[in-house]
Amino acid sequence: MPAAPPLDAFDIAILDILQKDNSVPQRAIAEAVHLSAPAVQRRIRRLQDSGVIRANVAVIDAAKVGLPLTIIIELHLENERPDRTAAMRTRIAAEPAVQQCYSVTGEADYLLIVTVASMADYEALTRRLFEGDDNIRRFRTSVTLGWLKSGLQLPLDKALPNGAAG
Repeated sequence: MPAAPPLDAFDIAILDILQKDNSVPQRAIAEAVHLSAPAVQRRIRRLQDSGVIRANVAVIDAAKVGLPLTIIIELHLENERPDRTAAMRTRIAAEPAVQQCYSVTGEADYLLIVTVASMADYEALTRRLFEGDDNIRRFRTSVTLGWLKSGLQLPLDKALPNGAAG
């Protein structure tokens, strides 16, 4: 994958539109950002090819498809060495119920966000992911009661036009 291109104000404006609704026609994006439709198409392709745009997906309401439980797991390890965590990381990456996983600072080593249909499914998930792994010291579960905000939209109004860190 090519390196991420330097971003300019046009790229930021296009990304802002797409992250809110990636079904907006390119001609409408072109009008909104004051470029031609072919120029917008080239920029979107470049942003996709370089990995700036990682995916074009539908965001699904988990509860409406029978997955009403969102659970946050704090995972505490005995040792964080890559050779001791490789198998666990592979299991987590392959598990469809794991929506997000972060390596974090603080008391826990990893935070996982999982979505399941029932507590029985959650128990089965923890057995698949953690049982028999002597590098897992413990894990703590928090069952969400509801959500105030959920999304992946980045605050692009704070992004630097050249894509450089500030």
